[in-house]
Amino acid sequence: MSITEQIPSTTSNSTGSTVAPAQAAPRPKTPRKNRTARTTLFLVLPPLVVAVIAIVLWQSLISVFGVPKYLVPAPADVLAEIGPAIGSLIQPTLVTMGEAYSGFLLAGVVGFTVAFVMARWNVAERGLYPYMVLLQTIPIIAVAPILVVWLGAGAVTNTVIAAMIAVFPVTANTLTGLKSTDRHLVQLFAMAGATKRYEMAVLRIPYALPYVLTGLRIAAGSSVIGAIVGEFVAGIGGGKGGLGYVITSTAQQLLMPRLFLAVIAASCVSLLLFGVVRLVEVLALRRWHESAMATDD
Repeated sequence: MSITEQIPSTTSNSTGSTVAPAQAAPRPKTPRKNRTARTTLFLVLPPLVVAVIAIVLWQSLISVFGVPKYLVPAPADVLAEIGPAIGSLIQPTLVTMGEAYSGFLLAGVVGFTVAFVMARWNVAERGLYPYMVLLQTIPIIAVAPILVVWLGAGAVTNTVIAAMIAVFPVTANTLTGLKSTDRHLVQLFAMAGATKRYEMAVLRIPYALPYVLTGLRIAAGSSVIGAIVGEFVAGIGGGKGGLGYVITSTAQQLLMPRLFLAVIAASCVSLLLFGVVRLVEVLALRRWHESAMATDD
């Protein structure tokens, strides 16, 4: 390196004194509060705009073509039904929430346990995985009457049906995560003399956490679908019917505005569970996994 490259360049002012070169001003950082507000706006605004456009288009088409309310109600008809129907929808919504969320928890525990066993022992994977796939391919509407005979009509049957539908996404995603650990890290643990139990607890399970949470997000919607399908078949158990029973009864009576409200309530039950799982995912992964890290884009 030459001497001239080692000496920083200087400038002289009008008095002849040497002045150090001016440094570029640092780029101002965006306040954290502003970044959070902007991120929230970008997340909320697009679906809100789409919802407003869809509702306006829905109302316009009903008005233009004169579709009768007993076929497709207008948004105004659905809104007008909220007052008279809200009291009769609270109890069914709570019943469906209890069945769906219990089935979700059961599916999470069973799915993770089965995936853990299959990842730990290859012979268990060869023996159990085909039956997990078979459970996923059996039409649940065909199995539901059998469960009603075995368990009786009511919340227990609906919870089991919800768990049956939701368990496969948890099992498949967890198994994929447990078997996708970086093999170089696995070899490093083996060189250090780590036991299989220690490797599973310290390396494989944390590495599989994004996969597990993805399976739980899928199961959040599937469990609500399973609970409502169970209510279609099982009907009322213990004198309490869920949203599936409300949907069936209102469809038979052509009470379409109330039917739409029941469908919206079922969607809210699913969205609430999905939102909780997503929140847990962000809190668990935001410091180390790319999928949950906040970006400035």
